[in-house]
Amino acid sequence: MTLTAGTAGTAGTARTARTAGPPPALRTPAHHPARAALRTPVPTAPDHTDHPTHPAEPASVRRPGGPWATWSPCTPDDCLPARATTGRFRLVYRTVLLLAVLVAAVPLVPAAALLGARVLGAVLRSLHRAVLRAAGVRLVVRGGPLRPGDGRGALVVADHTSWIDIPALGAIGPVTMLAKREVRDWPLIGLLATRIGTLFVDREGLSRLPGTVAATADALREGTLVGVFPEATTWCGAVRGDYRRAPFQAAIDAGVALRPVTVSVTTTDGRPTTAAAFVGEQTLGDAVGRVLRLPGLVCEVTVGELVEPGVDDRRALAARARDRVRHGR
Repeated sequence: MTLTAGTAGTAGTARTARTAGPPPALRTPAHHPARAALRTPVPTAPDHTDHPTHPAEPASVRRPGGPWATWSPCTPDDCLPARATTGRFRLVYRTVLLLAVLVAAVPLVPAAALLGARVLGAVLRSLHRAVLRAAGVRLVVRGGPLRPGDGRGALVVADHTSWIDIPALGAIGPVTMLAKREVRDWPLIGLLATRIGTLFVDREGLSRLPGTVAATADALREGTLVGVFPEATTWCGAVRGDYRRAPFQAAIDAGVALRPVTVSVTTTDGRPTTAAAFVGEQTLGDAVGRVLRLPGLVCEVTVGELVEPGVDDRRALAARARDRVRHGR
């Protein structure tokens, strides 16, 4: 069983190859061809039959890699708008700003850690907000805070569409993310992820999953806010995946609540878009570059009410969390 992708733009090791995209008439230069679908609520039970590019999901046993492999039907051809041909100066300028923030974070994070958790949390929130500003993304937060009022740890649950999800969550709370093991090897980002205490999961090593669940439960018991993307890989947002159950077992074992969070990305005039999605075989550089070229985006984060585990098993708890993330109350 896979625990989570845990980082923006996780492509997964098993993707379906697609040979034909939607009809050209459905595409626009700025938005996803199914932007109307993005405005409508996602049904409790995922149903992709009406989406213009995504067929109904195959049975899990028929997916590439089998039922436990990370999987998503989303590909750049199906899900992303045409690449912007303008904004080259904007791209260069924002790239410089973004790199400056990341380079500054390398000495700042360990120095802040020496001054205690309160100082480190404030520094991390500032750095995550700086990443969003450098990328031209305006953050709007509704509700909050992430931490329960009694100071307990909590499992912060959200859908996963973009690399923007990570700094958006980090900007509103000291969230320790659950990330795929490969992130540790990414230049600069891997170093920073390790220094801030990211929990890494080997998505291909099922035998290591109980250990990851146990480590997550321990962190939750210690009062940590652990962020998880239970879809286990990125989806484009027009369609969304089922939730893997393993992280919810960690919450049950630790006796902590879930904090559902809804993250949505729109254009500056409020139109839904998949321009920031990080899907399929897309590279991180391409996903970031697409965002940096745009005039701007708005990332809205809505912090939901706590979901207490109660008597639920992990299957029922995962379903409750999914419904809260996608439908609020």
